[in-house]
Amino acid sequence: MTQLKLTLYLLFVFEFAAHGEERFQKTTVYEHTTCIYSNGVPDHEIGKFPNEANPNELRKQDLTFCFPRFPRLTENVTWGLMTVGVSTKGIAFRPYTAEYFDPNTRKGFSKNPSSGWRKQAMYDPAKLGIDANNGHVDRSGLYHYHRIAEVSNEFEHDKLIGFAPDGFQIFYSRKYIKSSWKLKSGMRSYPPGGSHTGQFEEDFEYVSQNGELDECNGKKVNGVYTYFATDTYPFVPRCFKGKINPNFMVRN
Repeated sequence: MTQLKLTLYLLFVFEFAAHGEERFQKTTVYEHTTCIYSNGVPDHEIGKFPNEANPNELRKQDLTFCFPRFPRLTENVTWGLMTVGVSTKGIAFRPYTAEYFDPNTRKGFSKNPSSGWRKQAMYDPAKLGIDANNGHVDRSGLYHYHRIAEVSNEFEHDKLIGFAPDGFQIFYSRKYIKSSWKLKSGMRSYPPGGSHTGQFEEDFEYVSQNGELDECNGKKVNGVYTYFATDTYPFVPRCFKGKINPNFMVRN
């Protein structure tokens, strides 16, 4: 059977988004892989970009997000991905910033990771120009989310919001689901010093069974492993229990 015959179009969007940009999105299911194609234009209003805190302008992209059609758990946990998921509408989840504490700069931050303290985006989102949907634009013009926006009350059950690089689904639950991550107690043992306020990624720690979810913000639901977006840190999964596609997001 040819690849063409194996292709099933689940969703196709080609329209003008609310903010005037032409939006394109398509989901295609192949034999072993599902791919979401997008031009990176969301289907909702976004903040004004550039703005005082963010000098970048939205640009249409040529994006491909591919992940296993039949995800499976492995014995390994994958950390360190910048793009941790894609929404069902073709917009990337990229929760990390590229800035680290650096006392040798005027702003106190730089792209030098040597301090080991990475800026946590949602501690002060206004300083990154993050909009009401918890998204903003990077240097390439890519609009992406740092966490999900407030979910409306239009649905009664858990809402599918996207997919992870290993193919497992990401849901938002109408019932409050508690993450097992929390702020560390005490003081930071080395510069920048001070208490653990949540300003940095390293201010948080995973405590097993502190909540309902594992270190990757996931759990089994009716026997199926599932990730959850939460209202508290880490907001979206930051690690993955399944076999990932290392080329999950491709900018063509």
